[in-house]
Amino acid sequence: MQAQERPQPKPGNTPVINIKKPQTFVLANGLKVLIVEDHKLPRVICNLTLDNAPFAEENKKGVDDLSSRLIGNGSKKISKDAFNEELDFLGADISFSSNGAYASSLSKYAGRILELMADGALNPNFTQEEFDKEKAKMLEGLKAQEKSVPAIANRVVNALTFGKQHPSGEYTSEETLKNVTLTDIEANYQNYFVPENGYLIIIGDVKYKNVKPIVEKLFGSWKKRNIPKVIYAAPEDVSYTQINFVDVPNAVQSEISLVNTIHLKMSDPDFFPAAIATYILGGDFNSYLNMNLREEHGWTYGANAIIGAGKYVTKMKSSSAVKSSVTDSAVVEFIKEIKRIRTENVSDEVLKNVKAGYIGRFVMKVQQPQAVARYALNIETEGLPENFYENYIKTINAVTAEDVKRAANKYFLIDNTRIVIAGKGSDVIPGLEKLKIPIFYFDKSGNPTVKPIIK
Repeated sequence: MQAQERPQPKPGNTPVINIKKPQTFVLANGLKVLIVEDHKLPRVICNLTLDNAPFAEENKKGVDDLSSRLIGNGSKKISKDAFNEELDFLGADISFSSNGAYASSLSKYAGRILELMADGALNPNFTQEEFDKEKAKMLEGLKAQEKSVPAIANRVVNALTFGKQHPSGEYTSEETLKNVTLTDIEANYQNYFVPENGYLIIIGDVKYKNVKPIVEKLFGSWKKRNIPKVIYAAPEDVSYTQINFVDVPNAVQSEISLVNTIHLKMSDPDFFPAAIATYILGGDFNSYLNMNLREEHGWTYGANAIIGAGKYVTKMKSSSAVKSSVTDSAVVEFIKEIKRIRTENVSDEVLKNVKAGYIGRFVMKVQQPQAVARYALNIETEGLPENFYENYIKTINAVTAEDVKRAANKYFLIDNTRIVIAGKGSDVIPGLEKLKIPIFYFDKSGNPTVKPIIK
């Protein structure tokens, strides 16, 4: 008997998304507090975020990263060991950084967890001993990266794309880190760990009326201070497509990145079309770049594309690590696929699958308290409409193939692309020169240099 084909299942109805809205209040010092009651599980999550603008650290780059490592080592009231022992006893999790703090615990310990989080964040105990220990770890990490081709490539990509004077273009080196002192850590904390741009989100099995007075008591004494305001020149794309090459003689592969600067806000009408276009280009296994460079040619383990979004300038980057012998050919294929998404409409099937993936991931995440907290924060910090996430599925489904192509033309600026390649010059440069794309040479720190001697 011949088996009968089963009919394809019909897609179900679009799920209705109901995201709980936070109850909010603002402390006198400017800290904005958002509380979401969710009594499904006896847990609570507290998330303190300082939504500060990026700032340059210049010849002491590394101060902020080192500050993140030092905040949370106990407090001025509780020793590091006693602090950690109590967390273990409560079965809680607390972490700190220079941009805020995070805590998670059973809801019956919510008051104590908030107290510990506030104490660690607002009364950090910066000691010379911990400073020396963490600084030594960071220096060891930097030394380990000296010959790492991906680390070199990433550093040079940002330095050239944004400029070394820009917060997104500077990088931590042994030289800049050695300049950092404990006094710099304390000054960085005083200047930037302030409630001016702070958001405290509490979500879980708590009652607003009970939590509000606790927050007022714990965070109300946080002194109001203004953050130093610095305006940086907007980075610009190159005026014509060019290769920026970094010679790494020990490289066995070439790290290739095609980069443009962009300023894409989540509130922009192009946000979803641009995100979907990027996903189609290099977002998953079936993307244009991966199917070409990996599946068709076998040159790489994977190729991808990412696009940044938010209030500040960021970048669009397509990248891959390929065999040295095919570096020039890979550049040709990168350009081909970017031109393809700019000129051809994506097929209905590909667009449908990508949309379904976005919606599926969103539906799964929206059940998680961490995601709800992040959505509430995004609405506040990114200036999004209140119903942004309720309309998320509808907005995704409304994106057309023409929208994708339009966004690709707006953000994938192939005629103004910086192609950054870190690889073994003696193996790679002769092939690149045949492409007739102008080549400029840089050292491992992103400084202009001469063409390496090829033997």
